[in-house]
Amino acid sequence: MTATSLGVPGSDHLWDDLSPAGHQRHYDLARRYRRMLDEHLEHPDADQRLAAVVLTNFLDARIGEFETGDHRRDLAHTYCGLTNLRDIFDIMAGDSADAWSDIALRLRTIGEPWEGWIELLSEGLAERNLVARRQVESVIEQAEVLAGENSRFLDLLEVARQRGLATADLEEAVDIARRQAAKVAQWLRTEYLPHAREEDGVGEEFYIRSAERFLGLVLDPRETYSWGWSEIDRIHAEMVAEAAKIDPNSSLTEVLELLEADPDRALPREQFCEFVETRLRQAVEDLNGDHFDVPDAIERVTVHLAPPGGALGAWYINPSVDWSRPGSVWYSLGSRTSIPVWQEISTAYHEGFPGHHLQVGTAMYQAEHLSVAHRLLIWYSGYGEGWALYAERLMDELGYFENPDYRLGLLASQQLRAVRVVVDIGTHLGLPIPADAPLHAGEVWTFGRAVDYVEKVGLQVREVAESEVRRYLGWPGQAISYKVGEREILAIRHALEKRPGGLDLRDFHRRVLENGPLRLDHLRQSLLGDT
Repeated sequence: MTATSLGVPGSDHLWDDLSPAGHQRHYDLARRYRRMLDEHLEHPDADQRLAAVVLTNFLDARIGEFETGDHRRDLAHTYCGLTNLRDIFDIMAGDSADAWSDIALRLRTIGEPWEGWIELLSEGLAERNLVARRQVESVIEQAEVLAGENSRFLDLLEVARQRGLATADLEEAVDIARRQAAKVAQWLRTEYLPHAREEDGVGEEFYIRSAERFLGLVLDPRETYSWGWSEIDRIHAEMVAEAAKIDPNSSLTEVLELLEADPDRALPREQFCEFVETRLRQAVEDLNGDHFDVPDAIERVTVHLAPPGGALGAWYINPSVDWSRPGSVWYSLGSRTSIPVWQEISTAYHEGFPGHHLQVGTAMYQAEHLSVAHRLLIWYSGYGEGWALYAERLMDELGYFENPDYRLGLLASQQLRAVRVVVDIGTHLGLPIPADAPLHAGEVWTFGRAVDYVEKVGLQVREVAESEVRRYLGWPGQAISYKVGEREILAIRHALEKRPGGLDLRDFHRRVLENGPLRLDHLRQSLLGDT
């Protein structure tokens, strides 16, 4: 599956082993290589030393996840054994009979990795190492969609028919895969769900452990929670001022309603991808050479709508290692047919250029300086999402939110990320909502109150807000990585600006990007020399 993700040919008909035995082999491999790396941690060559340190940090996290048994909780709304197997088909080639033969074989045999995954979850079930009911119910719903008449597998078959490449074997494989999805849903409903935890939060110990894997630093959750509330207040004040530029006689709420409801400020669904792709293409043309060094191989980024049935939102998929498959931005828009664009400019820069596309592509291009593992396998959400959020802010500095609609969308993006900080930490740790908070002041966090915050303060439609909160609850510590990562990158930049000679911004961006994904504490040490 990693080979498919990277565009490495030869394995597209095979599956990973998601069973406990498969995880044991990964653990044994990680421990063996971890021991081998010790002698290279002080290597005199800087590139070799970086490779050893980065891979050591990565392996230590994987080893820790296994030894704590956290890998047996692989059941979540956004990212788990069910969704990973389902989503791999989105990036498989479909341009030849051989490619569709690989797709058919994976569909026919998808029950094997799902059975291994169920075996893994069964170990967690036996140990009472369980996830929350809400996560299980979400995955059941997604499995039932896969088994039903709106299955992504049926969408695959339709694509093959449109291309004249459908076969009886593919049709049979789709039927088999849908039946296997139904079996997964049935097992989760009858065997796992009755034992799932009722409480959504994971508690402080698990949360800090999980957050460190995403961030690459040891979090002070209470200080971060308090800072998140201060950011909500600061951004809200900026939003009020920006809304007044759109209509000085209306409240912020009224202006936001206008931006959502005005048909002249929206695009038909079928025009949306071209609109985003045009913005990204223009940004690359304008900024390449002045603010960034963009390798030729990553100048192009494509934009797509995801098939129905998954979590709502937007995401980025990396180029293939041979660059034949360009990097791509994917949007899951739900049932909307008319798309208000005021918030979508910041999302485009975040997921595309100069956000994830520039970041991931630049690292992949550093073959002379970064190890294969570092370029292609290692990812820290604090670094990655922090950069992408920093990229949004940078584009504001450079004047790319050219009207108040779009700039209010940028501020709304920042506000959502601040809301994520307080919702994620607050719900998982059971912290109180402050007495001066804008909603539910002084109350205890619940799922409904968290959804209210994402909807009414984070400015997401209710359907998206519910999906967002389910994601946070199933992925502890990931939701804060955007804002915390941006905070660290800005702090590093500001520290460099205060040094004699000031800061060359293009050089700063080059150093952040060409160093590849790092723990946030390692990034700080690398650029500032801090211990």
